[in-house]
Amino acid sequence: MSLTIFQLAGSAMHAQSTRLNTVASNLANAESVAGSPEEVYRQRDPVFQAAPVGNDPAIQGVRVTGVAESSAEPVKRYEPGHPLADPDGYVYAPNMDAVAQMVNMISAARSYQANVEMLNTAKELAIATINIGR
Repeated sequence: MSLTIFQLAGSAMHAQSTRLNTVASNLANAESVAGSPEEVYRQRDPVFQAAPVGNDPAIQGVRVTGVAESSAEPVKRYEPGHPLADPDGYVYAPNMDAVAQMVNMISAARSYQANVEMLNTAKELAIATINIGR
């Protein structure tokens, strides 16, 4: 058995782990506010790219090429009593949907788990194949 299946599972697990980390960061900062639009937390999303795995160029895994920051305008809220409010009484919050982030987190967790199962099955098959010769 070639290492291809293990490389595929590894690349997918790394991608989903990165996705989980960025979603967790987004959710942790979903309710944060800042005193100016420049200082507000911006949603982050991983950027993926297909990458060849092994010697066969037809077999593609995934590679994380970076983390993109959202360019969405922050939400402007009038809260004159807030300690971070600007001189006009406004605070700025990230423009992100927490429910969509939770759905993204569930999807990433399930994809990660599916890749763990694939890796475990491949390992069991490799061990069984080795034991046939004994």
